Amino acid sequence: MGKLIVLEGVDCSGKSTQFRMLCEKLAADGLSFRKLTFPRYSEPSSELIKMYLGGAFGSNPSDVNPYAASTFFAVDRFASYAQDWRGFYENGGVLLTDRYTTSNAIHQGAKIPPEKRGEFFRWLYDFEFGLMGIPAPDAVVYLEVTLDIALRRIRSRAAKTGTEADIHESDAEYLRTCIECGQQAAASLGWTVVPCVKDGFEREREEKNRSIYEIVRAALDA
Repeated sequence: MGKLIVLEGVDCSGKSTQFRMLCEKLAADGLSFRKLTFPRYSEPSSELIKMYLGGAFGSNPSDVNPYAASTFFAVDRFASYAQDWRGFYENGGVLLTDRYTTSNAIHQGAKIPPEKRGEFFRWLYDFEFGLMGIPAPDAVVYLEVTLDIALRRIRSRAAKTGTEADIHESDAEYLRTCIECGQQAAASLGWTVVPCVKDGFEREREEKNRSIYEIVRAALDA
C-alpha cells in the first residue's frame, strides 16, 4: 500500500495556502505524489454536500444531525477512491489531501457535546475506514487557528471574492465550537498540531510551512 497524508483545519485556518506551499516543496524534492482535495464540488457525488452547505436542509448546521451529514461527505470520498486513486494507492503511491474524514470529526463532531464526541469519532473512523473501506491516513497535520483570526479571514475573503459564506462559515458560534472540537479530535485521534499563533503573535506562512514540511517528510520516511 501507499501513503496517505492529510492536511486538516477549520475554515480559514490557512489550510489551502499551506497545502499548496507543501506540495510545491515536495515536488521540488523530486517526490512523486498525487494531490486530492475534498469535497469535490465539480463531481456528482458532492450534490448532497452542496445542498447541505447551501442551506437546502436548514440554515443552521445543527439542522442536519452529524451522522447524516457525515454520510454526505463520506460518499464523495468513497466515489473519489473507487473511481480515481484506488489503484495508485494500492500500488504504493503517495497521496496528499486537503481535508479528509478528519473534517467530519471537526465539523460534525462540533454538533455533539464534548463528553460524547469520543463515541462519534470511533463511529466515524469505523464507518469510513472499516465499513466503507476507504484508506485511513498515515498522518494528519492539524492547523490550529484562533477564532478571531479565522473570522477576520472569512470576512476578508468574502469582501475580495464577493461570495457569501456557507452555513458553516457564517455561524461564528459554530466556528468557535469547531475550533474547540478540532483540538479535542487532535488529542483523541493522534493528529500532529501546528499552531498558527506563537508567543502571542500570528506565525508567518513560511515558518508554519517549514513545520508542516518537516512533519510530512518524517511521515513519508517512516
